[in-house]
Amino acid sequence: MKILEQRFVLRNVQTVHDEKPFDIVMENGFITEITDANTALGDNGFDGTGLFVSSGWIDMHVHAVAKLEPYGDAIDEIGVQQGVATIIDAGSCGADTIGELAAEVAKAKTNVFAFLNISHIGLQRIDELSSLEWIDPEKAAKAVLTYPDLIIGLKARISKSVVKDNGVEPLRLARKLSGKTSLPLMVHIGSGPPPIEEVLELLQKDDIITHYLNGKANNLFDSDGKPIPALTEAIARGVHLDVGHGTASFSFLVAEYAKAQGIKPDTISTDIYRGNRIHGPVYSLANVMSKFLYLGYGLQEVVAAVTDHAAAWLGRPELGRIQVGDAAHLTLFAVQQGPMSLTDSEGETRIADRYIEAKGVVVNGSFITC
Repeated sequence: MKILEQRFVLRNVQTVHDEKPFDIVMENGFITEITDANTALGDNGFDGTGLFVSSGWIDMHVHAVAKLEPYGDAIDEIGVQQGVATIIDAGSCGADTIGELAAEVAKAKTNVFAFLNISHIGLQRIDELSSLEWIDPEKAAKAVLTYPDLIIGLKARISKSVVKDNGVEPLRLARKLSGKTSLPLMVHIGSGPPPIEEVLELLQKDDIITHYLNGKANNLFDSDGKPIPALTEAIARGVHLDVGHGTASFSFLVAEYAKAQGIKPDTISTDIYRGNRIHGPVYSLANVMSKFLYLGYGLQEVVAAVTDHAAAWLGRPELGRIQVGDAAHLTLFAVQQGPMSLTDSEGETRIADRYIEAKGVVVNGSFITC
């Protein structure tokens, strides 16, 4: 790791939009100059010949509370050490524990935001919406006011194993809390009941459906691979589609249905935590991005889904661009040629002929190689 307190140059890098190499000069963690390749002055730097640079990757769905089991991991393990500059914790914490996450964020190199779990107990247990008593609007609203720089939305996991016999009622309560706090919802979808149509009809513009490519019986595509009407209606309302791969929520078959129908991800994310990082099928954001390259999405589309699209949803466009005067927020990566085995959440394996590999990240005044 290098601390960028003095002049630092990334040399001879290129973007996915333009093959012409260039140099990026940084001082005190800010971009001060963008110039032709190998022309920037200074001996302190990194030779990025053959590498791509983008604005810093953003993973919209992670679980970054290390002590939680099974859904937990250390912030920098799933952030900067994997080339990811910004992570968004997806509801690990409710109002009871969000302060603990804030304390860990203060010690991390990775940028962190969070969706607050509408259950005040968060993921201290994994049926956190099985009792409506655990949804405390006053506690949630107080947490939002206390941590405005951390909390960017609300999380509701609306699947049978989480809500038990409560059906869609927790989502109705989440919708009310969204109105009270003026924060959008990220909604986990999975096995029913409740039926997926009941979930979708409660979602509004800028809400997020995560796990939209899951292969469970309650999914968003019919047996012919066509999107259900409730999905197309939700998209028309401006609902955002997020991948949220996870251990059980990404199917190559469903992803192929979606691509054939022109239903693209707004953001590509991992739903990464310790188990699926170490043992798969997720491993890293680069691995999930590689699956979309395999599916036939262009490199520009794939990179946009973890950079400017995510930054735009966050309302922080500076996180999705490379511009003089901005804080340096960059990811270096390679597109490697050669076979790579990629496995979905159904256990199906495909062999790709190229894959994305993170090489380094610049964030919060530091340069960290992967």
